[in-house]
Parts: sequence; structure tokens; C-alpha cells
Amino acid sequence: MNITDAAHKTVKDSPGGAEALATRLITTNDKGEEKPMSGAVLRNKVNPNNTTHKLGWEEASEIMGLTGDHRMLVALAAEHGYGLHRLELPEDTGCLMSTILATAATKGQFAELLSLCLKDKLITDNEFSGLQTAATAVQSALIVLMSRLREATGQREVL
Repeated sequence: MNITDAAHKTVKDSPGGAEALATRLITTNDKGEEKPMSGAVLRNKVNPNNTTHKLGWEEASEIMGLTGDHRMLVALAAEHGYGLHRLELPEDTGCLMSTILATAATKGQFAELLSLCLKDKLITDNEFSGLQTAATAVQSALIVLMSRLREATGQREVL
């Protein structure tokens, strides 16, 4: 799915559609007055056939935040050859050591699964799918760990 279609579906599938969502998108006019966006304007901005109105970055981000629907983000990443998955924080986010141990456990689970898959010297489609899921979990765990380490050392740089 491309980003234009993702934006259209996100707004269309939102409870109440463009009319309800637009009332939550606050814009500021030239006089500094705040007012909600109209449903017609939002519909035009996400209409794949409309060339005069376009959805901006900030509006797309606000829509994703309001709806919890991140199809636009996933579509944008896919168009540029990236894959996204949501990072799940460990239950005990207060302890750095628990994050380190959880990361090690996730890596161990991947290694164990890979070992099982390689026993017969053939990786089936189902096994590959399981390995992909396990590898994604390792990547997520490492990203969370690096984020926690960044916080602990006062680093400001983003991944």
C-alpha cells in the first residue's frame, strides 16, 4: 500500500470518518486563532485523486497519534525499502539490568530456534517465518537496550 492510499484508509476507517477526525485537528490561522479543520478539507487532503490539497508531515503525525493507526508510517518506510515493527518495552523498565538480561534471553531464543531449524539441514517456509519473527524480536530488544543505555549515560543522539 502506498502512503496516499494509507492516509485515505486511515481517515476513512477512523470512527466517524473525516468529519469526526477533522474536529480534533486544530489549525491556527494567520491571526493566531485556533480552529478545527473542516471535514471537507481533510477529505480533500487524503483523497488520492485530489492534486490541489496535500497532507503535511505534522498533520499525518497528528492523525496517527489521534487514531493509533500507523499505516502511513509503515507505507512510507516500505516505499523506501524499510520494514517497521512496534517496539515493546520490557515490563520492568526501571531496571537497566533487567533490560540487558531480557535482550540476552531474546538472543538465546533466536539461537535455539535456529539450531532446531538447521538440524535437518533444511529450513522450511514455516521455520523461516518463525526465524524472521525471532530475529525481529532480537532487533527490537537491542534497540530498546540502546535506548535505555542512552538514557543512562545522558546521550542525546537518536538511533
